[in-house]
Amino acid sequence: MVQNFVYNGMLDWYRYSPIPVQQANEEQIDRSVQMNNYQDRYPSSPMLRSTDIIQTRAREVISLEYFEIEAGQMPPLVYSTHHILINLKESPIRVENWRDKEYRDFQFSHHEIVITPAGMKSGWHWHGLANTIVITIDPTSLKRFSELELCTVLSEQQLQSIPQQKDTDLAQTAVTLLNAMRTRRVGYEVMYEALSRVFLVKLIQVYGERRADVLGVSSAFTAQHYHQFLKYVENHYRENIKVADVASYVGMSDAHFSREFKKTVGQSPYQFIMVFRVERAQELLSRVDKPIAEVAAECGFYDQPHFTKTFQKLLGCSPTEFRKQYFCTELS
Repeated sequence: MVQNFVYNGMLDWYRYSPIPVQQANEEQIDRSVQMNNYQDRYPSSPMLRSTDIIQTRAREVISLEYFEIEAGQMPPLVYSTHHILINLKESPIRVENWRDKEYRDFQFSHHEIVITPAGMKSGWHWHGLANTIVITIDPTSLKRFSELELCTVLSEQQLQSIPQQKDTDLAQTAVTLLNAMRTRRVGYEVMYEALSRVFLVKLIQVYGERRADVLGVSSAFTAQHYHQFLKYVENHYRENIKVADVASYVGMSDAHFSREFKKTVGQSPYQFIMVFRVERAQELLSRVDKPIAEVAAECGFYDQPHFTKTFQKLLGCSPTEFRKQYFCTELS
């Protein structure tokens, strides 16, 4: 029988207070200010890790790790990525899971999954040998995939919080990904990349949280218009993009395009393009040791002060501070 309690205390995290969830006080949850890297908190190394094997771009979207691990625990922390746990063990295993205010003590069965969105505090205690696939997904990469490939705008949370659910279809797709890594036959990286896309499509179809103002409901601004806009920005974000050029590309007048875009997407085309450029800048800042001015130019900002001001406004820190924080986190 599943027990639901409120997590109460960070130091003795494996203990709980039997307080019904509906009576919980927000003050009982002390969210970590700093986001954590899920992989840094594993009690032992995985048997297989996609980042050690796969060299294609797919590794940037989906990270897959396979564990055969004895009883252990992970303290409740807030993570910067989505993570999906998939149980491959034939016999059920007792698991305790802390999810924000909620505590659950349950039997984790074969092909059951747990989805924990980025930003949710999560902790684990498993009581026995676990055979588990852990998939972590970067929210920025998921956003890009959903919008560019599926013409689907996800909510800020992106994925539903699923504390426990049987999903044989998604589990078997993950197993096929795992087998591609295990066998490493000719073309295994191509297969992994293709199957990663299949996994993401299935995940978004069933568990994706779409924005309330779903694209395509308006005949004035359809999903096709949005897809054309995204493709244009993807190809021209390094240049000086004018709204008139984008409007012409999607076959609309300037004013009509701007009005319908903001009504549907919730921000102006200019604001969207700035966010897109800053996301690209984050990638460059975290991967290459280029001067800030070069990063600004490569992402379409006309000078470094403009880039720094926009970056600070959207993320709350300067590009230099972001780079320092990123590399300090990587080394810690």
